[in-house]
Amino acid sequence: MTFKPLLIDLDGVLKLGNSPAPDVKEFFNFIEKSKIPSCILSNSTLNTGQMVNDFFSSNNILLTIPAITAFDATLAFVKKKYSRVQVYCRENLIHHFNGMIDTQNPEAIVIGDIADKWNYQIVNDIFKKVMSGADLIAMHKNKYWDPQGELMVDSGAFITGIEYSSSIKAVVIGKPSPHYFKAAIEKISGNIDEGFYMIGDDLENDIIAAQDLGGTGILIFTGKTKFPIENQFIQKPNYQVHTLQEVINLLTAKLI
Repeated sequence: MTFKPLLIDLDGVLKLGNSPAPDVKEFFNFIEKSKIPSCILSNSTLNTGQMVNDFFSSNNILLTIPAITAFDATLAFVKKKYSRVQVYCRENLIHHFNGMIDTQNPEAIVIGDIADKWNYQIVNDIFKKVMSGADLIAMHKNKYWDPQGELMVDSGAFITGIEYSSSIKAVVIGKPSPHYFKAAIEKISGNIDEGFYMIGDDLENDIIAAQDLGGTGILIFTGKTKFPIENQFIQKPNYQVHTLQEVINLLTAKLI
């Protein structure tokens, strides 16, 4: 039988903090043995797909499925559409935009992750340039994240503030953007209209976003979402699991 495409979030699912998740090697082996078309889909603005591959390789885990990040998708989008951009991202990634950086008269402001460097001057500078006509491009619009088990405000808070003040909406590239899900499925030669599975730890950006596109959401409680789910969420995941081994069991049942 032909199995539906499988999209898998990275942080909080396959990678916990700076370490591979328990059973991740067995999970990858299961995917390869079952011939499930799969793609790692990460909202990370700290990594490229190659860096994801390098992470697993450094932990003696062979990654045989593709990985794309919000940074990758944003870079591709920006290169197609603009020649002059101002970019806010980690210093080790800014070189990917070489030849395009313009801090005086950018066509677009690209926002990724700058950790604790956010301040009033930066937000106000972005606001003024957007008001002067620059497009606002967000690698993602996450509310928060927990890189080391400690919740931290994410860039979505600042992007939302700029949108509110300027009355101009950002173009969001990463999850929950439908374009990002479609790009990942097309990368593994799938058709989003035929359905897919999404494994993630973020109820809104992973699960509900996938369900809204006709996908099946598998929420795993190894990352930012804690068990049980708060009652504020009316839309529930199709499945709830606590480990990657439970995911293997669930998908095995679907293959039979």
